[in-house]
Amino acid sequence: MAEKQFIEMRGSVEEALPALHFRVKLENEQEIIAHLAGKLRKFRIRIMPGDEVKVEISPYDLTKGRITYRF
Repeated sequence: MAEKQFIEMRGSVEEALPALHFRVKLENEQEIIAHLAGKLRKFRIRIMPGDEVKVEISPYDLTKGRITYRF
């Protein structure tokens, strides 16, 4: 099976949206909608507005991503 390629970037959480989605402002001033990765949900890692996070973005849709790490 081919490994999926994602674009990894750092960003800052701007706003918490319903259903564990977040508006994240990336380093390049682009805003995306991101959801929590499975391990963050499993271990109930809390994400608040203002937190620095690492986001994986799909190369096919650059407006959506997944939060994989909170700094």
